[in-house]
Amino acid sequence: MTIHPLTGEFARDATESAFLAHQLARTRSLLGFTLLFCTVFYLSFFVTDVAVLGFDLAAAETFPARLLVAATAGSCAWLAYRRPLSVRATRLAASIAETVALAGFMHIAVHRPAEFHWHAMSLAIMLVVVYLYIPNRLVYALALAATATAVFFVLVLQVAPMPFPDMLTMGLLLVLVNTFGLLAARRYNHVLREEFRLQSDLKQAAQRDHLTGCYNRRYLHDHLMCAELARARRFGHKLTVVLCDIDHFKRINDTHGHTHGDAVIRAFAALLLQLTREQLDAVVRYGGEEFLLILPETDLDGGEQLAERLRARFAAMALPVEGGRTVLQATASFGVATFDFGNPHVRYTLPDLISAADKLMYAAKRKGRNCVESIELM
Repeated sequence: MTIHPLTGEFARDATESAFLAHQLARTRSLLGFTLLFCTVFYLSFFVTDVAVLGFDLAAAETFPARLLVAATAGSCAWLAYRRPLSVRATRLAASIAETVALAGFMHIAVHRPAEFHWHAMSLAIMLVVVYLYIPNRLVYALALAATATAVFFVLVLQVAPMPFPDMLTMGLLLVLVNTFGLLAARRYNHVLREEFRLQSDLKQAAQRDHLTGCYNRRYLHDHLMCAELARARRFGHKLTVVLCDIDHFKRINDTHGHTHGDAVIRAFAALLLQLTREQLDAVVRYGGEEFLLILPETDLDGGEQLAERLRARFAAMALPVEGGRTVLQATASFGVATFDFGNPHVRYTLPDLISAADKLMYAAKRKGRNCVESIELM
């Protein structure tokens, strides 16, 4: 999970997408709150201006722009709170609200040319909000902020030219706000993604076996048993489990050492992960050299075919040992059990299937090992 040094976002698109999906609820909440807050204060400033200066021509000319900004920000806030916006939709809402707000600000500045010093302070505050408080992609925030700053300088030169010292001071202020806003936003991105990376590492450690990368028994009992059983019963699917064990593994350890024994386990696990369906099947390290496959929506024939492919491929694998001078070959025995959860008259559980597969695996051992035994529970 590499973090890009410039943007503070994950370098890999898949990792960044997973992070954004994880953060989506928080992003929607922050977007809604910030835009609602901005809407209230934007209208409050208009009320105070009218109270102090009166409803003059400038106020009348800027009122439609203020109303448009408030309506846009308020609508986007309502969408963030009341609709399940996607990541792309939240960014679109943020960008639209920011664009309308900055354009409305420029319109107000043009109609109140005597107050450009105050406008510069207001723009600086708006840029801080764009960079840090309205959740958006950093490159979008930078583009909006930089464009608004450039447009503001053009307006100053055309509408209300200032002495050079004032222009220099204003320019340094806005450059400073953009620079520190950009650095702070990048740092904020980095901190959030570093937190996500640590959480992912802890989750991986809690769910996965450190040697093989397969699920561990804790994850099997805490999640897979309930989730897969509930899914099979809900949709009335067949569910197949395969329990497999490397043959004569103690002999491998005694002859070649535990280091080479671990290499055999890793090779077997890699084969299981390679031949099963990612995001659907589950591969669990059930014991030392024992593995459990949970195959949703798979009938007995499908389970037998997979077990036979695994058996043949593993028996044909050549594993170099002793520094590559010799080659080690191993075999495995398989037990396959299936039940049709569309059957309303019998209520088997996942532990029942595992128990049946375990008995079949030992039956395969007794038959001479390196074979597959299977059954469909009725």
